[in-house]
Amino acid sequence: MRVFVTGATGALGQHLVPGLVAAGHEVTATTRTPGKAGQLRAAGAAPVVLDGLDRAAVLAAVQAAAPEVIVHQMTALADMRSLRNTDRVFAATNELRTRGTDNLLAAAAAAGTGRVIAQSYTGWTNERSGGPVKAENDPFDSRVLPSAARTLAAIKHVEQTVPLQVSEGIVLRYGSFYGPGASQILLDLLRKRMLPVIGGGTGIWSFIEITDAAAATIAAVDRGAPGVYNVVDSDPAPVTDWLPYLARVAGAKPPLRVPAWLGRLLAGEFVVNQMTTARGSSNEKARKDLGWEPRYASWREGFRDWVAG
Repeated sequence: MRVFVTGATGALGQHLVPGLVAAGHEVTATTRTPGKAGQLRAAGAAPVVLDGLDRAAVLAAVQAAAPEVIVHQMTALADMRSLRNTDRVFAATNELRTRGTDNLLAAAAAAGTGRVIAQSYTGWTNERSGGPVKAENDPFDSRVLPSAARTLAAIKHVEQTVPLQVSEGIVLRYGSFYGPGASQILLDLLRKRMLPVIGGGTGIWSFIEITDAAAATIAAVDRGAPGVYNVVDSDPAPVTDWLPYLARVAGAKPPLRVPAWLGRLLAGEFVVNQMTTARGSSNEKARKDLGWEPRYASWREGFRDWVAG
């Protein structure tokens, strides 16, 4: 198929583009940085330098490529060391998830592209009450902090508009990325003992190794009904389990443990919520409907291989 990938030089895109090419697809891939066009060309894609917020340019680029599938991976994540004001950190990404998504959907309509696959994130969407693991049809978090309200609204925008506005609109809710080219900051903070277990560490996280996320995305190019899919591994786990394990396999000292009140002072309410009340996600729907199985069913094996290089 002819596939148009935006955000193609990001953490996921650097694995996704070569995988699509290897699967036999004709790939047009975008980057905002002219210096990265050669990287895309070397991966076998036709590069396009494109700002996803430039509506006219997006319309023209998609029209020229005439894709059968658009894969939306545009984000703008830079400094993730502090999430005290989540909306400030994600301001550029939120624009790409709202205006950028709208631009791509308009371009898809103009070019007659029926299938659009868009990136979402499962870690902040789940209701933080009830059972520990949620499915795609469970409600969104109803206790959103003011400092993260725009970020969750942007995620909702993607999840609501993509399946509604194209005949084959798919949203992939990825778990927390790790692996080659992803989440190096997690290891850096751990090794500096700057990532403590807060409260009881009872928040449940769902992870996905980055090449597994790319494989699920490739599967969604020609499989799966319209809708939302959790792309996560099969082992949702509390912070008190996975964080000390990652420190151990990374050769770092055990993470410090701090009470929730101190965590609020040091990192803010949003991080405390993630550490203490977050809920994990089930991958049953993606495994069944996309015909996809994560190579790393658990972060235990995945973390070990990641830190080993």
